[in-house]
Amino acid sequence: MIEFNNVSLTYPNGHQGLNDVNIQINDGEFVVIVGLSGAGKSTFIRSINRMVTPTEGELKVDEENILPLQGKKLRSLRTKVGMIFQHYNLVKRSTVMKNVIAGRLGHTGTVRSLLQLFDKEDRALAYTNLKRVNIAEKVHARADQLSGGQQQRVSIARVLTQEPRVVLADEPVASLDPPTSHQVMQYLKRINKEDKITTIVNLHFIDMAMEYADRIIGMRGGEVVFDGPVSEVSEKTFEDIYGRKIKEEDKVGGDEHD
Repeated sequence: MIEFNNVSLTYPNGHQGLNDVNIQINDGEFVVIVGLSGAGKSTFIRSINRMVTPTEGELKVDEENILPLQGKKLRSLRTKVGMIFQHYNLVKRSTVMKNVIAGRLGHTGTVRSLLQLFDKEDRALAYTNLKRVNIAEKVHARADQLSGGQQQRVSIARVLTQEPRVVLADEPVASLDPPTSHQVMQYLKRINKEDKITTIVNLHFIDMAMEYADRIIGMRGGEVVFDGPVSEVSEKTFEDIYGRKIKEEDKVGGDEHD
């Protein structure tokens, strides 16, 4: 369970990234967060693994307030909470296998990791996860030889190899064409259902949010302005979240940064 209790984040320049957020995300949910650029979506997601640190309130993961965590405890949190990025965050000159097995870094210890001393079980797990996203045939290829969609599948395999309890995906399809975007979302949804991994995804595309989410959280100006199951979402809901009529490009395409 993830619990935001009166969470706010004010950046050093005075910008309010989050404003008094109170929300609970239950184990195994597939949650999509929507909103305009600058609405606070990325700040919300990145708070959960402490890539950014809220300045007020309490943020609990599995009943532990994560805001004071440092050192070993913070590394342990980031092992438990996996992250998928918009631009894949792979080591481009390394092989697919080396990128995926890097998901074991939080489990192996610094020295073994630096020496690339991964055991057979780690390698088998990495290869199994490459098969799960249908890219095992690229195991020996360099990451920079892959298409964007293939690289994002490698990053999903890497997160799975981490064996997290929570997966965060920050605009994971913003750099991809629509067919590839759907493919990536289908893998994330399937993994959520099969492994019961809590999955939280930032999306700009409304139709995609409606297709894959169990629950939608709408953000505006750092605040949660909607939270409910997909069955309760209407065109007016999105107009309230976005503060205007929804254009076709908001529904199906367009890049965005938050």
